[in-house]
Amino acid sequence: MDLKYQTGFGNEFATEAVAGALPIGRNSPQKAPLGLYAEQLSGTAFTVPRSGNKRTWTYRIRPSVTHKPFVPFAGADTSAPSLFRSSPFDEVVATPNQLRWDPLPVPDEPTDFVEGITSIAGNGDLFTQAGIAVHIYRCNRGMGNRYFYNADGEMLIVPELGRIGILTELGAMQVGPGEIAVLPRGVRFKVELADGEARGYICENYGAQFRLPDLGPIGANGLANPRDFETPVAWYEDKDETCEIVQKFGGNLWSCESDHSPLDVVAWHGNYAPYKYDLRRFNTIGSISFDHPDPSIFTVLTSPSGEAGVANCDFAIFPDRWLVGEDTFRPPWYHRNTMSEYMGLIYGQYDAKEEGFLPGGGSLHNQMSAHGPDLDAFEKASNAELKPQKLAGTMAFMFESRYIIRPTRFAMECPELQPDYHAVWQGLKKNFQQ
Repeated sequence: MDLKYQTGFGNEFATEAVAGALPIGRNSPQKAPLGLYAEQLSGTAFTVPRSGNKRTWTYRIRPSVTHKPFVPFAGADTSAPSLFRSSPFDEVVATPNQLRWDPLPVPDEPTDFVEGITSIAGNGDLFTQAGIAVHIYRCNRGMGNRYFYNADGEMLIVPELGRIGILTELGAMQVGPGEIAVLPRGVRFKVELADGEARGYICENYGAQFRLPDLGPIGANGLANPRDFETPVAWYEDKDETCEIVQKFGGNLWSCESDHSPLDVVAWHGNYAPYKYDLRRFNTIGSISFDHPDPSIFTVLTSPSGEAGVANCDFAIFPDRWLVGEDTFRPPWYHRNTMSEYMGLIYGQYDAKEEGFLPGGGSLHNQMSAHGPDLDAFEKASNAELKPQKLAGTMAFMFESRYIIRPTRFAMECPELQPDYHAVWQGLKKNFQQ
């Protein structure tokens, strides 16, 4: 299909796949145009102030209530338990140790997007709408007549291997490595593959919806520009076939049968919709004199908590950029942080961990766990000639949360967990001279 997008973050959009499908002057006329059904999708409470209210009116071939009852989802292989976990993340005792994982392999057996989600860690409580979960998706087949939606939280998808087509009830998107997609809570979709297999990261956000961070003293411009976010235009699937709808609700997966595709929205208008963003369009801000600014200047999206300036989750990236600081240790410095950090690598090499931190892998440094450059990166940066340097061909990211990020049992027992991660710092020697 010819994919088309509307630009702007959080805009009020109006789009129709068939001329005349959008009613004029009324959200829910007595009879919707073209014999369609009017249905509102609310992403916030009705009484949220207008500035933060999220809702979309859809005009669909059938209302979304037309399906059989939900039952527990068995998946394709009932002998294998699902690795898709949810809060509370209390399977194992949370460790203060620094953790790092190699990439999880793409399965050999046929696996779609839903079947291939493996939970690595998480925090908070979806029932109180606080916290996040970190997942890895790995798949080698499209979803076909299976559809999915998440009632527990929105999903920020970060591809690392292969392009994926995300077909939603509000339009279609394609994203690949270097791009992200955000699927709001409750929006139905399926994932098809453009390159045969795919792998990437998911931040499942139980808390406040992701939004652009305030720029403060930076001013009116910089970081992620609203006009670079893309929302799909109306597209629909009019298919009268037996379909499966899988829902994540209350931490569990549920499944129901429908006699038609749920992606049958012919027109819609509103501001509650999926969107994509090319991370390479991020306008990086940095020091042009000395010292290394806090990594908060790399924030693309933020999910605020009830405490000002303390995020439920920040999504930050570390893309191509110039380093020009004088008399400055240029890689990220050693630090201990009240926030917890899960990092992933999309492509290239991360400047503070030149070995062992691989695309598709991840690391977890929890609250007040010391971390920073490994021995080789420290020695190299401490003795480098400080001329302007371009970091190129790299894209790392971080999910940062105010809450302790607790690994799953799978993450703590899988062979991809690096047992000797701590060794990268053990060669740092005493240089003190009185």
